[in-house]
Amino acid sequence: MADGEFEVEVVYCGSAHQWRLSVSALEGATVAQVIDRSGILDLAPEIDLEQQPVGIFGRAVALDALVRPGDRVEIYRALAVGAKERRRIRAGRQRRLSSGG
Repeated sequence: MADGEFEVEVVYCGSAHQWRLSVSALEGATVAQVIDRSGILDLAPEIDLEQQPVGIFGRAVALDALVRPGDRVEIYRALAVGAKERRRIRAGRQRRLSSGG
């Protein structure tokens, strides 16, 4: 590896596949640059970085955030059902069960 170069990971869990790609980055590289360099956008064309949030180790960051050696850049996908909706469905199911339905 050249001076100022280090490794980071780019991870994405799609509906059918999971990717964990190791990428070489240079000092001053951004999240967007690392994602582009990883090739994940070709592997998972459903990724839309204008709509999907990204993060580093579970903490949401902007695409222009700088990466550091050993970082894990994560691309998040939208939930099929949000947490609030899931609680509403579960509460309705519990009401039906408790009322003998």
